[in-house]
Amino acid sequence: MKKYIHLALIYAVCALVAGVFYREFTKWNGFTGVTTLGKVHTHLFMLGMFLFLLVALFAQNHDLEGQKSFRLFMKVYNVGLPLVATTMVVRGVTQVLGTQLSKGFNASIAGMAGIGHILVSIGIISLLLALKKVVKD
Repeated sequence: MKKYIHLALIYAVCALVAGVFYREFTKWNGFTGVTTLGKVHTHLFMLGMFLFLLVALFAQNHDLEGQKSFRLFMKVYNVGLPLVATTMVVRGVTQVLGTQLSKGFNASIAGMAGIGHILVSIGIISLLLALKKVVKD
């Protein structure tokens, strides 16, 4: 359980840093439009901190770590979510700076974000399958 609280704390700190970065970076650059940077903060809070707080509560009363699908969740999800957040930051910074991206670089950002979302989706499904199994038993 302690491990999941630590992960929640790490994601909370990252979310707070992302929120401050968004506010200060857009202000410093005089940007007033909508940017992907504004969504990194909430993604990390909800998909990172909040989710791992819920996992900690379930882990307190159930043997989640004994489930193969839960171990898959931990590996895949903790690769996918930082990948999603990183690609969102890259996309947002280029939006704020007004950088013209080549088709290849634009496609690579989209591709990496897509891979991150796929990993997060696999992780969420794995977590739900593990929860279903431990609650059923």
